[in-house]
Amino acid sequence: MSTLGIDITGIGAVSGYGWGTDVLWNGLSTGKAAATLHHDRTRPGRNPVWLAKVPDGGDHGDGTSRFGRALRGSAREAIDDAMTRGWRPGRRVGLIHAVVLGEVDEWRNFYLKDGGERRVRDYLTLMPSTPVSLLMQEYGFHGPAMNVSAMCASGNAGLLTAKMWLDTGFVDDVVFVATDLSLTPENIDHFVKLGVGVVDVEPQEGCRPFQEGSRGFGMGEAATAFVLSNRSSASYGRVLGGSMTHDAFHATSIDPALTQVRGCFEQALADACVTPRQVRYLNAHGPGTAQCDAAETEMLETVLESRAQVYSVKPLTGHCQGAASAIETISAVMGFERAIVPAAPQVADAHPLLLDGFTPAEPGLTVKSSLGMGGHNSVVVLAPA
Repeated sequence: MSTLGIDITGIGAVSGYGWGTDVLWNGLSTGKAAATLHHDRTRPGRNPVWLAKVPDGGDHGDGTSRFGRALRGSAREAIDDAMTRGWRPGRRVGLIHAVVLGEVDEWRNFYLKDGGERRVRDYLTLMPSTPVSLLMQEYGFHGPAMNVSAMCASGNAGLLTAKMWLDTGFVDDVVFVATDLSLTPENIDHFVKLGVGVVDVEPQEGCRPFQEGSRGFGMGEAATAFVLSNRSSASYGRVLGGSMTHDAFHATSIDPALTQVRGCFEQALADACVTPRQVRYLNAHGPGTAQCDAAETEMLETVLESRAQVYSVKPLTGHCQGAASAIETISAVMGFERAIVPAAPQVADAHPLLLDGFTPAEPGLTVKSSLGMGGHNSVVVLAPA
């Protein structure tokens, strides 16, 4: 992959805090989790649960689907933001959509409420192509449009795919969106059964990355969007490079040898043409599970030579699954403009390099790591504008 770097020139977000990037930043700045208590009256004994779920909102002209409204709403915000900052779409604007489970709410309704019967027009809203197609139509974009999926690493996968498209001249600009609104009761239950989802206590009580007493992650939803270009006149920051590897080891567990995780970190730095001395912050996958904490601590202390400080956004936003690394990246990018590192506050004894809450940023690069279920390792190197 080329190491020229690409500009982030527009951003948009929908999160458990609400609709919009300002709402996300204001929520993060409180140091309080986005999660609220949710009840399911049809499942006595299994509720309430703590979830950072995207609230109803957006443009209801986009349809009944929260997923479709969130995807298009975050993309609109990013495009409008980029246009305000001077960006004008090139001849070929591509769209990359990072997604894992897709339109979960409406598929659930299709089977459980509609009995598998819908008008064709309403059935089409279930297709993963539909919200992407409608977004392309809305703006008259004619470049390539596709979905990418790499579990929790999908956001990093999308950014790296966009960089390849731009570096090779395949497109003039990319709109990249990552969407995950998959917190149905069934999905929540199974993550709890896996021993990683924690919904029975407030998120910061259960999710404590790099701290004592962590049980796993709280669960969240998000849609985040970026306009990426080599023709920007006003950039939030730059994607310098990155890498992806795969453990090829287990359906859920990280290979304890950490060979591929280490390789991913080392290759990402090499691709970006930077050294550990230039990295000031590790924006970690940081789900608060024992395996991930151990793996990323090892990378912090060896590959990054204990020179960087580490933080995680997941105690605040929840683990947003297919949109996790994207919302964590957008949090870092908003911090670039404000010269603030958006770390969650510490709540227990912690690794000495863990940041404690919002921190004034020092010069240097940010490495964003994401270790997706099934062995998807990804690292992206980010620089302030």
